[in-house]
Amino acid sequence: MLQVDVDARVREDSGKEATRNLRRNGKSPAILYGPNTDPVALEVNTKEMTKALLYIQRRNAVANLTIDGKEKKHVMIKDIQAHPVHDTLLHTDFYEITIDEPRTFTVPVTYKGKAAGVEMGGDLFTHVREVPLKGKPLDIPDVIEVDVTSLGLEQSITCGELKVPEGVELLEDADKVCISVNAPAAAG
Repeated sequence: MLQVDVDARVREDSGKEATRNLRRNGKSPAILYGPNTDPVALEVNTKEMTKALLYIQRRNAVANLTIDGKEKKHVMIKDIQAHPVHDTLLHTDFYEITIDEPRTFTVPVTYKGKAAGVEMGGDLFTHVREVPLKGKPLDIPDVIEVDVTSLGLEQSITCGELKVPEGVELLEDADKVCISVNAPAAAG
């Protein structure tokens, strides 16, 4: 799983005017919360946070949040608010997690290569684009890649054939078809 470092400071002021001043100074408000954490109002550097978000690009990631240069927490970015016109960062929600505790994540499945069955005139059908996995956050892969080059006519790859790391559990039905090559329909 991707990891990114984020620096934040505890916010002393709140309210509209304090938030406007923050944004004028290149900062954005944020909040940290979790099951064992009282909510903490934070501020982050807007430019650095935007760069981190672009690096993550809507993928599963663990952020190593450093607060006031000393306190480090593992968090997930739960919500992001952006300006509707300028598309600039307005607010970020951080959710504290324990990296030793299994969690469920949705992971994309990508297919590489050209199937042999397609070379023989078959049609390739993709049925699954993402699968749920359960495991410790740092054990979860960013993506599951599947090589389809050996897939012939009337053959398929099921979820049970996906390669998941050790210690990670696939929560999808093992018999569910991910991708298949079917013979072309007869012209009638």
